Amino acid sequence: MDYVAPSAEQILALHVSAGIEELAAHQRFAAADAELVGAIVEGIGAFAAGEWAPLNRVGDTEGAVARGGEVSLPAGFREAYAAYVEQGWNAIAGPTAFGGQGLPFALACCVLENLGAANMAFTLLPMLTVGAIEALDHHGSDAQKALYLEKLVSGAWSGTMNLTEPQAGSDVGALRATATPITEGPHAGKHRIKATKIFITWGEHDLAENIIHLVLARTPGAPAGSRGVSLFVVPKYHVEADGSLGARNDVRVVSIEHKLGIHASPTCVMSFGDDDDCIGELVGPEHGGLRAMFTMMNSARINIGSQGVQIAQAALQQAMAYARDRVQSVRAGAADRTPVAIIEHPDVRRMLLRMRGLTEGARALLYYTAGQVDRGSLGQAGAAARADLLVPILKAWATDIGCEVASLGIQIHGGIGYVEETGAAQYYRDARIAPIYEGTNGIQAADLVTRKLAMEGGAVLAALMAQIGADCAEEANLAALASECAAIGVWMRTEGSLDDRLAGSVPFLTMCAVAVAGWQLLLQSRAVRGAQGSIAQTKPIVARWFLDHLVPEAMGHAAAARGGYALLAGLNAELLAS
Repeated sequence: MDYVAPSAEQILALHVSAGIEELAAHQRFAAADAELVGAIVEGIGAFAAGEWAPLNRVGDTEGAVARGGEVSLPAGFREAYAAYVEQGWNAIAGPTAFGGQGLPFALACCVLENLGAANMAFTLLPMLTVGAIEALDHHGSDAQKALYLEKLVSGAWSGTMNLTEPQAGSDVGALRATATPITEGPHAGKHRIKATKIFITWGEHDLAENIIHLVLARTPGAPAGSRGVSLFVVPKYHVEADGSLGARNDVRVVSIEHKLGIHASPTCVMSFGDDDDCIGELVGPEHGGLRAMFTMMNSARINIGSQGVQIAQAALQQAMAYARDRVQSVRAGAADRTPVAIIEHPDVRRMLLRMRGLTEGARALLYYTAGQVDRGSLGQAGAAARADLLVPILKAWATDIGCEVASLGIQIHGGIGYVEETGAAQYYRDARIAPIYEGTNGIQAADLVTRKLAMEGGAVLAALMAQIGADCAEEANLAALASECAAIGVWMRTEGSLDDRLAGSVPFLTMCAVAVAGWQLLLQSRAVRGAQGSIAQTKPIVARWFLDHLVPEAMGHAAAARGGYALLAGLNAELLAS
């Protein structure tokens, strides 16, 4: 199937949900006028369809290959990545001081959305680099920025995030990686890194000139737990003072994982310091690593949420194409007994409309979140806090949506969808990782009901839900959902125990996500009134279906959100597992 970028949908989401015109009114983003925005959206859509989509299937069937400490990709990947760098797509939102275009983050989200819908596994490469840029830009020294950022911004070098260790999993505070200060010699002032890191996305490959690893490790005498973690920049090749590449650092890939999906994304076991000569440099203050890494992780979590949209869009397109072409059975109740395309059957239409409503709702939530990030960067009151609130909601709900839509895509194909040759199964396999990495969706829900719900004494959530209620007063279902989200938030903060909050965290997150997505779809449907083109016809129907079907469905989660922990504790571990 050929990928076709949903450019009209993306431009509408940028206009309504991200508020791109309002952002362009600020001097910092003045270049993001309507003409440039349209050119970027159309341009990246064409690039993704022409350069990255054709590699999606070969990336899945052949995958990344590790041999002798090197990782290679199938034919075509190197050329496609070189074209991506040459055309400047990696630099869209990068800092202008280091060759970036300094455009809104929302536009960079559009770039990654198109690339990921065309080829999700490939898109993990630039996605991690974006996070490395943010971490160094916010926490690196001037010398580190000068040495690394220009090449990272262009994409000539790629970046990685090295947190996970075999014994630690999601518990970053349990890591054992060490960083020993060097007091003399050419590397004085730096550290020798000793570590084994697992699940390192694009930790080794042959597409970029250098790979800049950001590694969490402990210095001697560091406090226990996450308070004792520091962040280090560890290049694959040493970088000389003039920016040229030097000798290979003592970093190597041990193996790559054989995974359910995203086969073209090498998920690496990385070893640092096998020969006791891995050199790293401290980023930010000692023991300040977790704060610096969270900058990278927040960026990644938004972009992982985008992956839910990406895979949903790809699965939706394939399902729509199949449903239009597949002729099977007479339509129930029709006088004409001629078999029709399955898109005419009511249950197939139900599934297709659900897929479309979920995909467009998740996209609306993505671009609304991105717009709040941009407003926060401009210092707009309340925007940064609202973005922080939305990050776990977006990451968890959108990735769950990606899995559901991909699963429905297989269902629409019927038995042939379960056969690998159709490609429908790849979307489901690729999608399944997104609710797991960058903090499982349960961790995102826990973050929402603990740290995020407590922000400003609950005022951040309350203000968001109040705004939804005011904007959607004529939509009784949506207004009631927003009101219930606010009420549950109060109950969780003031009455529910920590166990109660955690027990209800996932259904509560789902309710909040649907409330925000429904609100944004309603605003989008209002914006297309009187407009030209098919979107003026499709958007009101999709939004109405979302409001009439998904919003009441989300309200049904209220009992579980308030259900508390008592029933979950009714069986001890032995009986529960019996």
